[in-house]
Amino acid sequence: MDESRVNPDPAADAVPEPHRSLWGELRAAVRGTDADYTTIPLRRAVFLLAVPMVLELVLESTFAVVDIFFVGRLGASAVATVGLTESYLFLLYSIAMGLSMAVTAVVARRIGEHRGHEAAVTAVQAILVAALVSVPFAFAGILYARELLALMGADAWTLEHGVGYMQWMLGGNVVIMLLFVINAVFRGAGDAAAAMRVLWVANGLNIVLDPILIFGLGPIPAMGVEGAAIATNIGRGAGVLMQLWILVRGGRHLRITAADLVVRGATMWNIVRTSLGGIGQMIVATTSWIFLLRILASLGSEAVAGATIAIRVMMFTLMPAWGMSNAAATLVGQNLGAAQPARAEAAVWRIGWYNMVFTVLVSVAFFFGHEAIAGVFSEDPRVVAIASEWLRILSYSFFVYGWWMVAVQAFNGAGDTATPTWINVVFFWMIQIPLSYLLAITLGHGHSGVFWGVFVSETSVGVFTLWLFSRGRWKQSKV
Repeated sequence: MDESRVNPDPAADAVPEPHRSLWGELRAAVRGTDADYTTIPLRRAVFLLAVPMVLELVLESTFAVVDIFFVGRLGASAVATVGLTESYLFLLYSIAMGLSMAVTAVVARRIGEHRGHEAAVTAVQAILVAALVSVPFAFAGILYARELLALMGADAWTLEHGVGYMQWMLGGNVVIMLLFVINAVFRGAGDAAAAMRVLWVANGLNIVLDPILIFGLGPIPAMGVEGAAIATNIGRGAGVLMQLWILVRGGRHLRITAADLVVRGATMWNIVRTSLGGIGQMIVATTSWIFLLRILASLGSEAVAGATIAIRVMMFTLMPAWGMSNAAATLVGQNLGAAQPARAEAAVWRIGWYNMVFTVLVSVAFFFGHEAIAGVFSEDPRVVAIASEWLRILSYSFFVYGWWMVAVQAFNGAGDTATPTWINVVFFWMIQIPLSYLLAITLGHGHSGVFWGVFVSETSVGVFTLWLFSRGRWKQSKV
């Protein structure tokens, strides 16, 4: 690959600046900075954004792993309860992440255009949309938890003990929705350190409360798997309160004042319209996972539990890569707003190389340590065998994942959320689901067939998405 493609704007790193120590830059990244990410050297812009985004998501994924660690002590059916509930939460996450993509893109574009008031108004409209979207999920989760679990093939233990978990998780989903969307506001504005601090508080509280509410402590009774859901709601609710306080108090790049507290239909529609592609791409990927989970459920709770553990471990290890990819979305949005498309592209290629190096290291760890890693989360030999098998298969393709994440976030940061949606339709619905069913059920390979079906489809989608990004049409997107 020639150097002009990797860095189409060499001058971006040639801006003279005072010498800064690595420790000083790290402190600036964690504390937050007033830097203009459309003018400072590109390497520094990537560092200042990526560090807090990586730390933010590392703690988020740490909570996911700690949560499944404690729940895993309750048995395979308890882990399956979490996995089956998350099959529905993934639909919620799809909408939350789709909205977040739109909010990041629009806020970043307004900040790049130096229209701070419009960025603040966008943030207010995003909060209103998120709150409205959460209502139907809450009703469905509270009233129909048992039926939803039965629909996914839950076993008798889950139908008896897991209903409360789903009621808490879906009933309190507004805190999940707001946490996603308001942090997207911070990231779009370039205040990634604020988003990081919010998740530190939210997930740190979750981690402390998890074992207390699951197993009990002193006068607090053991609540089992339901306690994990209560801990999550308390932690994330605290995070949302902190977010609102930061928005009103004023962050490094954006502040909401009384003048911004308006309902603006046009801005709200722009968010919804831009988010449709993001929601679509996430729903396609999520429904694909639901179908895969349904196939696994037909093979037994051990298959679901093993897959759930593998997915949690994968989420944990990929969070730093997602953090760097989120930095790409912010840099693309702000630099397109500042009419610097070459600098936007340079940021994506640079972060892509960083991601590839990181995911190759993860691949090595998975290849050599898959059994030891899986064994941390379950004492059931069958569950451990299934989880470790998927981790080993994942190790073959992680280097592609790194590039895929960055390319997708570049499209999303530009506001072109439709392109990844159609890519997902083809590779997830038309390839992944039929191929996994063929291998697992028709040809009788069981859970291994599902894992190899995922490997083939997601490796292919990564290569194709990167090729499409290199064509450059995303630079013409308007939001």
